[in-house]
Amino acid sequence: MHTPRLALAAVLLSAAPALAQQAAPQTSPALSACAPRDSIVAQLEKKYGETRRGAGLQNRGAVTEVFASAATGTWTIIVTRPDGVSCAVAAGEAWLEETALSALPPV
Repeated sequence: MHTPRLALAAVLLSAAPALAQQAAPQTSPALSACAPRDSIVAQLEKKYGETRRGAGLQNRGAVTEVFASAATGTWTIIVTRPDGVSCAVAAGEAWLEETALSALPPV
């Protein structure tokens, strides 16, 4: 039952870096922009209205987080290293909340 959503998520995540490079000038911070996590999170909230939507732990203690705004449609993925420095690794537009995704036809 969740397979179509997982497939859609996998496709979207695999395409995110390429899409983010095309959309970066009009959306969230430039790719590879690094700063202390608190600074990046504050900037995402203030400039784009983005809040954290999810997070996961990577190898070696890095944390990947997704920030997005349903109001503006922008989204940003950041990776935070164990030393507290975060880097924006992908950004884009046309963010859809999970409830909006569930209304789409199966992939």
